[in-house]
Amino acid sequence: MLSSLASLAVAATLLFGPPWIAIEYPANPLDPATRDAFLVVRTYHHERLAAATPTGRAEGTVDGRRQSVTLGFDATTQPGVYALRRTWPAEGRWVLVISSGPREGAATAVVGVADGEVRSVRVPSRREGRWTIPVAVTDADVEGMFRTLASR
Repeated sequence: MLSSLASLAVAATLLFGPPWIAIEYPANPLDPATRDAFLVVRTYHHERLAAATPTGRAEGTVDGRRQSVTLGFDATTQPGVYALRRTWPAEGRWVLVISSGPREGAATAVVGVADGEVRSVRVPSRREGRWTIPVAVTDADVEGMFRTLASR
């Protein structure tokens, strides 16, 4: 049954196009909806912005201790565009894991933050025919981003 559902989800993606996520940094300080936001998240279905409230967490190390903080996103005046305000400590290295929604098959960005600034953004994906299909983010992806941040 589960394999049938997974096959159906893949078939729907191939027919209608995959979800996607984009990270905008820095946020536009002139837009009242994104003023004072750390970054902006845009969620897409295929090529169109889609109102899919993102979910996420910040995984960080501060003074050698690992911390995890749930992220919250504020809707803006544009459907599919969300402001993320800092809710994690400014010090330390952080990896933000931001998904285009809570559902299976959502697109997920892995964002590396050090010294209070975005250093890297990656959306794990694979090519399938004409589509770029997002793949699930693993613990190895998060640890890889930590290694990248530590090497800089």
